[in-house]
This record gives sequence, C-alpha cells and structure tokens, in this order.
Amino acid sequence: LCCLQLYGYCYQDSNDIPDTLTTITELGSPLEMIQLLQTSWEDRFRICLSLVRLLHYLAHSPLGSVTLLDFRPRQFVIVDGELKVTDLDDASVEESSCTSNSDCFMEFPARNFTLPCSVEGRCQSMNEKRNLYNAYRFFFTYLLPHSAPSSLRPLLDKIVNATGNHNKHNKAYYLLFYPSPSVSSEFTQKCVKSANTQYRRVPEAFIPDENYRCWPSYHHKGCLLSVFDVNEAIEICDSYSQCKAFVLTNQTTWTGRQLVFFKMASNHIVPDPDKITYVKVTD
Repeated sequence: LCCLQLYGYCYQDSNDIPDTLTTITELGSPLEMIQLLQTSWEDRFRICLSLVRLLHYLAHSPLGSVTLLDFRPRQFVIVDGELKVTDLDDASVEESSCTSNSDCFMEFPARNFTLPCSVEGRCQSMNEKRNLYNAYRFFFTYLLPHSAPSSLRPLLDKIVNATGNHNKHNKAYYLLFYPSPSVSSEFTQKCVKSANTQYRRVPEAFIPDENYRCWPSYHHKGCLLSVFDVNEAIEICDSYSQCKAFVLTNQTTWTGRQLVFFKMASNHIVPDPDKITYVKVTD
C-alpha cells in the first residue's frame, strides 16, 4: 500500500545494453508541493495519513527498521489521492553502530539530535527517527497546519511538534495519526457549529448557474466544498457574503463528508432527483 505496485519486470542482456532490468509499475502523479497547498485540507490530511502508514511500515518492516536516506518530495508520487514512495535505491536497513551517545548524532539544516547508544552498540531507533523528522520538515509542517479547521489545530500542533521535537511521545503520535477513515471523519465533525440563519429547503432541485469561486474548492469554476451536515453547510454559506443558497449533492469525499455547491443566487432552479437545494430566506 505504501509503495508503487509492481506489475512486472523484464531482464534484458544484449551486446548493446548489458544487464538491464526494466520494471512496469502503476502510474502516479509527481508530487508538487505548491499544487498540494492549493487543495482542500481534507485531501492534504489524506496524503499525510498515507505517509504515516508508510512511516509505520518502514519502522516495522520484515527486514527491520528501514530508513530512506533521500527522503524528499521527488521520491514520492500520488496514486488515487494516496502518497506512495517510488524510489527505494537509497533505502537502508543498517542502524548506525556506536560506542557512546556522541556517535549517534543526527544533523539537519534546522536542528540536531543525539540518540542513545544501546548496549548492543547500535544507535537506538535512528532509522525511524530520521524518517520521522524528514517527514516533519518536508511534509507535515506545510500540509497539516495550512487552512486546517480551527477546532483541530491544537491536536495538529501536538502531532507536528511530536515529529519535530523527537520527544518520548512519538509512539503516541502514531496512535493519534494512524486512524481509520471513520475516525478521520470524527475529526472533521468537530468543526460543525449550530447556525440560526433561516433557509428554505427545496427537495429534488438544483441551481445550475449562479456560481462563484472560493478557496479551497473541489471545482475550479465554482465553490464546491465538503460538509458533515446541513448545519455546517449553513455556517459556510453564512461566512460568504455572496452566498445566497447551497445544493447538497449525493457525492462524498474519502471520509464520507458530503459535497455541497454554494451559490450566489437562486433565480433559476431546475429539477434534479439527486440533489437538495437550500435557499436563504431574506426579510
């Protein structure tokens, strides 16, 4: 699940190209950090969640703890919204040998760490902690806090700090950040608030036009966002001065949140059995 799937390989040995191995893998999209920052927080959370699954696997692989010595965004691709590693040439299962703690020194551009030297003469968990800190500095610090739901920020700060500080709560960090999609959905429910604005419910109806752009949106020509329920949709509509109506669709995101179109007017409503329209009531 964490690496690109291998569909097949071909070994070729000829006079022109000796000892050549060609592999065929599933296709992924290159990882562009600027593009990712323009996507919804929910999609970025999904990418971080898949990265945590990778970190957990690398720390407990059948070969032992594996570290990616070249842990950079260019080594990863996106496949169906999930992050997967594509280059394992620089993977290593060797934990550094040591005679004292000073031999277990890890140096990074922003900060350094010294790990304990075990009685077996190996730096304790150096492979795992190198992966964790690289994930923090290349991914989590950018993708998690940016435009996160306000009610989740204290929890996200705790998670990000746990990876960046290498404190004793790293195992708890795995538990916090290794949930099933249902738990992820519970996280997103926390941002729901009650609203007092009056809306008129129009079942089996859709507003085909009257779009406006918002950020982040699942639709580049309109404002299409995910919500937990109608109350959250009302809260979002109330937060935009141009929003006068919204349309509940029968589509959901990967966590089960419902996709909703937000509209700046309701002058033209057409029948649609798969949608429900809510129109803001004006005095």
